[in-house]
Amino acid sequence: MHGNHEMIIRVRAFARLREIFGSERRVDVPEGSAMSDLLAVLGAESELHARALFDDDGSPKKNVILMRNGKRVNHAEIPVLALAGGDEVALFPPVAGG
Repeated sequence: MHGNHEMIIRVRAFARLREIFGSERRVDVPEGSAMSDLLAVLGAESELHARALFDDDGSPKKNVILMRNGKRVNHAEIPVLALAGGDEVALFPPVAGG
């Protein structure tokens, strides 16, 4: 029974992103998913969701701040950072003036 388990990630969004994604939600992703897989699930919900997270070329926006369990996620880590059930991922919009 390997590979078909799901895990639940808690996703919290702040400021402008909260209006798009809601302040807190639970997202089911397959076990072993990376941060990039979670973003793909979120971005697949609508064009608005996709535009909030991804550049035109489909790569995650560099100015969106991602945190996992309170720790800042480096953008180079997004494709390889494995998530675990019960993780909390926070999405912050670009910091004003940054």
